[in-house]
Amino acid sequence: MSLPTKVMRDGLLEKRSSGLLQLWKKKRCVLTEDGLRLHNCKGSSGGGDVPGSAWGSKAKELRFERMATVDCVEYKRGLVYFTVVMVTGKEVDFRCPQEGTAWNAEIALALVRYKNLQAVQTGRNRHLYSAHLGSTGEDEEL
Repeated sequence: MSLPTKVMRDGLLEKRSSGLLQLWKKKRCVLTEDGLRLHNCKGSSGGGDVPGSAWGSKAKELRFERMATVDCVEYKRGLVYFTVVMVTGKEVDFRCPQEGTAWNAEIALALVRYKNLQAVQTGRNRHLYSAHLGSTGEDEEL
C-alpha cells in the first residue's frame, strides 16, 4: 500500500518512442516526490475533472530510485530536448516547449531532492544502528 505522494507538476511532454522510427509521442506527465508517471494521451474529449479522463489508465513510471541523472539538455527552435538516464544505462528522451520553467530543471531538482533525502535517511539509520550497538554493549557490562 503506497501513500499518495505530492504532485509537483502535471502537464504534457513529448517522449521519443523506442521503436524503429523513434517518433515523438505526447504524454501526460505527473512529476511527484517519487518520480515521473507517463500516461498515454487520449485526446481532449472534454472529459472534465473526472479522474483518468485526460489520460490512459495504464501509466509508465520512472521512479527516482532507478534514475541516475537528467542529461543532454539542448535548445532548438523553441523546444528543450533532454534525456533521463536510468541506473541500468537506459536513456529516455523527452522534449518540451522552452517557455517558463522547463521540465528538465524540475525533474533534475526533484531527483536531487530525492537522492539527498535518501542519503540523510541512510546516515540516520547508520547512526541509530551504531548507537544501538554501543548501548547494548554497555548494558552487558553492568
